[in-house]
Amino acid sequence: MIGWRPLKSGKVRDLYVNDVGEILLVASDRISAYDWIMPTPIPDKGRLLTELSLFWFEKLRDVVPNHVLSTEVPVEVKGRAIICKPLEIFPVECVARGYLTGSGWQEYQQERQVCGISLPAGLLDGSELPEPIFTPATKAEVGEHDENISFEVSQKIVGAQIAGELRRLTLALYSTARDYAQSRGIIIADTKFEFGLDSDGQITLADEALTPDSSRFWPATGWQPGGAQPSYDKQYLRDWLTSIGWDRQSPPPPLPDEVVAKTRARYCEAYAALTGEEFR
Repeated sequence: MIGWRPLKSGKVRDLYVNDVGEILLVASDRISAYDWIMPTPIPDKGRLLTELSLFWFEKLRDVVPNHVLSTEVPVEVKGRAIICKPLEIFPVECVARGYLTGSGWQEYQQERQVCGISLPAGLLDGSELPEPIFTPATKAEVGEHDENISFEVSQKIVGAQIAGELRRLTLALYSTARDYAQSRGIIIADTKFEFGLDSDGQITLADEALTPDSSRFWPATGWQPGGAQPSYDKQYLRDWLTSIGWDRQSPPPPLPDEVVAKTRARYCEAYAALTGEEFR
């Protein structure tokens, strides 16, 4: 692409930079699960993630500034990219949980706590928590595993003041989004955010926001604590990988057409439910 140089590639996104330091953030159709990039893409996924993130950036802009500068991108990546501010990204994944599931459920079963936060006895897989909690994680390189950490460890990584502000912003974003999504019949069980500092020292929301890649979306009508929930995210893909006995150590197998189609359909259903518009 004329005027843009490759900067970095992640599990899903590719970053380019121009001569004035702006970042071109391109969302591919790659999909990852259990920290592996699947060999088979999901058609149109990059466009959907970009459009849904832009929807949320606009809705949440009064909570925290975001990194979007423009959607006028090169024609080669039209619809799946944004031009954004360069940021100094904090090396901590900022996770908000309103419901107990996934790695949080696994921790709770062992210690009745998640990331050092004690929780009441008697909770089930899928239970709503008494209040949303901030459960940070270390950011892993491609091929490595994110690791849940306590708030105290996050303070050591980014400093006490920054960690406190990241926790406040994460929970504020989650609560605002949760209430809106509930009005659309969607439960946001958990989600993760990424933040960085801009050139003025302002904490800024980066990367993506509240997509099926970064969140667990459940239909509110089907919610029943006590096991796996119906979902509008990549849990279907995770479940399929588990069902075939993949060991998570060797490279993942190609995805059958049915798994690709059903994963795409779930992403589209989430988009339509949240935005009120069909994804086209």
